[in-house]
Amino acid sequence: MKIDVVIPALNPDDKLINLINKITSTVALNNIIKQIIIVNDGSDKQHQIIFNQLSRQHPELTILKHSTNRGKGAALKTAFSYVQNHSSDIDGVATMDSDGQHTVSALHSCLDKFSLNTNRLIIGVRHFTNNIPFRSQFGNLLTSGLVRILTRQNISDTQTGLRVIPISYTESLISFPGNRFEFEFDMLLQAKKYDVQVVEQPIPTIYLDGNASSHFRVIRDSIAIYSRFLKFAASGLISFLIDISLFYLVLFILGNHVLNSIMIATIVSRVLSSVANYIINHQVVFNNAGHQTLIKYAFLFVEQMFASGFFTDLLTALLPVTNGPIMPTIAKMIVDFILFMISYRIQSNFIFKEGPQHV
Repeated sequence: MKIDVVIPALNPDDKLINLINKITSTVALNNIIKQIIIVNDGSDKQHQIIFNQLSRQHPELTILKHSTNRGKGAALKTAFSYVQNHSSDIDGVATMDSDGQHTVSALHSCLDKFSLNTNRLIIGVRHFTNNIPFRSQFGNLLTSGLVRILTRQNISDTQTGLRVIPISYTESLISFPGNRFEFEFDMLLQAKKYDVQVVEQPIPTIYLDGNASSHFRVIRDSIAIYSRFLKFAASGLISFLIDISLFYLVLFILGNHVLNSIMIATIVSRVLSSVANYIINHQVVFNNAGHQTLIKYAFLFVEQMFASGFFTDLLTALLPVTNGPIMPTIAKMIVDFILFMISYRIQSNFIFKEGPQHV
């Protein structure tokens, strides 16, 4: 097994030098690691001394540089592009943080698990306790919950930077949107699309000086991490408002809420709201990704429309009997929320799936 090691770095200190010294002096890794790539992601002049010292002590290192800070995701993509163009006969790429949170023994344990199946994505997961800084617990709790809801994968540490990634997946990752911490989250979120299984490997939890060296911005980066799902939710809300308003209006005009009337109202409202939903999802949420999306979306639309009508009628029968369209409308809101969560997975994993792009 051969792998490359990638370390993105923004204003690093001596901990990066210590990490490189430990990696290069570990005999067990000498026959596994083909090259170490460090990406200087726009560090200021004060910290250039660290990269200069690394170049002198370890001339075998590959040090790439961004003239300005572009974000951790951009740094990783720069390194993955370099690997695709300059490295051959490797099985994967290991990524590590430059702030001393990842030990050489943790890297070795992840590589051992990766060697059992080089098509799996191995992530080094930390054990979170009350001693962990709030911003780290906050971000990880939210992203882990979102991954669990959207992919049905129970990933306990979505923000870990210690990963061993199959070389075939790095080729696809280069085309992913997002240049900051959301890129690492999307890597996990989209793994199933590319038939990549995510496997956890426990590693020590190390936070130095309250994790002061972390460049994670709680509000801005959290919003960026959830941006795709938030845009999908906004698109769903817009189409929902169109859908529910037309549904209520049609039932009001028809004057009853038997099954035939519910189906008519569902078809009219769903057709018009789905046109708006398709346009927004295709162009805004999924950035025009996918092939033959209109045909696929049409099939999903028909199935979801009849499912909405049928289950709305079924739920209406279970709710208290009232006159007028109020109770069917409430039933429809419940049914459509469940269908919304199912629809996101279908659209994300099938209809608007990004195809692999070669570099």
